[in-house]
Amino acid sequence: MQEEIGLDIARDGNVAIASFKSACISDAEEITKASTQLRQYIQADPPKRMVFDFDGVKFFSSQVLGLLLEARAHLRPHDGDVAVTSLNPQLLRVFKITNLDKIFRLYPDLATAVLPAPGQGN
Repeated sequence: MQEEIGLDIARDGNVAIASFKSACISDAEEITKASTQLRQYIQADPPKRMVFDFDGVKFFSSQVLGLLLEARAHLRPHDGDVAVTSLNPQLLRVFKITNLDKIFRLYPDLATAVLPAPGQGN
């Protein structure tokens, strides 16, 4: 049986937190579904900050990076930003190799990631 990937999205004020349901995110069809879910969520009520919590994620395909970039593109017109948290050392390395650590705000844990970004209120 295939494990569902999907996203759990919770909202706290102007911050939305997206948590992945699977430790291994590699099925293209499931990532596409998560992308659609995310796009619909942002279009309905764009948050000022979208935090992607990778706690428990051990592996993801490059298509997940595309999902993050897509979220960033949807939030930019609303002055929103994307934060990434709880990356294990292997996944953090992927962000550094691809220079995405320069595009996304990376945080060690969720508590730090939900704090307002410098120059922004919550």
